[in-house]
Amino acid sequence: MPFPPLDSPQWHPPLRAFAIGMGAVRSTILSLVLFVTYVGIGALAHDTHFSLAWAMMGTLLVWAGPAQIILISTLASGASIVQSAIAVTVSAIRLFPMVVAVLPMMRAPETKRRQLVLVAHFTAVTLWVECYRFLPHVPRDKRIAFVHGLGCGLVLIGLVATVIGYELAANLTQTFGSAILLLTPLSFLFSTARNSKELADVLALGLGLAFYPLASLLNSGLDILVSGVAAGTIAFAVHKWREGP
Repeated sequence: MPFPPLDSPQWHPPLRAFAIGMGAVRSTILSLVLFVTYVGIGALAHDTHFSLAWAMMGTLLVWAGPAQIILISTLASGASIVQSAIAVTVSAIRLFPMVVAVLPMMRAPETKRRQLVLVAHFTAVTLWVECYRFLPHVPRDKRIAFVHGLGCGLVLIGLVATVIGYELAANLTQTFGSAILLLTPLSFLFSTARNSKELADVLALGLGLAFYPLASLLNSGLDILVSGVAAGTIAFAVHKWREGP
C-alpha cells in the first residue's frame, strides 16, 4: 500500500495528505485506462472540429468520459446546446448513487457542506472505485484533502491525454479510437469485481450482467439502468433478509 503508516506525521498537515492523494494515481491501473480513454476523447474532439481549448474545458468541467462523448457527438450532429445539456444531465444521473456512497466515507461531525462540493465534482467511476480501495487506509480527518489530491491528479491525467489525443488525431484510425473508448467500461467492470467483498456486491454485479441481455430486448434505450436497478434491488433485498429483522 503506497501510504505512510496511519500514525505517521506525513499525514499532517492536510496539504501533505493532498500531495499523497495526487501521488496515489500512480498506484492504480485505472490511471492508465483513464489516460488512454481521454486520448480517444481528444481525438474525437479534433475529428468533430472542436478547438483544443474547448476539448480541455470539457474534460475539466464535465469530467465524465461517456458524458463528454455524448456532448461532443450531439453538438457535432447539429443538436442545440439545450438538447446537449439535457442529454449530458441524464447521463450524469448514473453518478448520483456513487456520490451518495462516497461522501459518507469522508464526512465527520464538523465537516461543512462546502468542503464536499469539489469531492462531488470529482466523483466519477474511477474515483468511486478507488475510494473504496484507498480511504480505509487514510485517517478520516484527512480523507477530504486526500480525495482532493486524488481527484486533481486524475483530472491532470485527463487533461494531458486530451491534448495528446487531439494532436495525434490525424494518426488514429476510427476503429482504433473506438477500441480505446471500449477499455473504459471493461476496466471499470474488472475493478468493480475486484472490490466486491460482500455477498450483496457480488450478487448485484452478477445479476446486473445476467439481466442486461434481457433488458436489451426491451429496446427502451435504458438497458443498463433497468438491469442495474433490478439487480441492485434484488441484492439489497437479499442483504436485508440475511441481516434478519
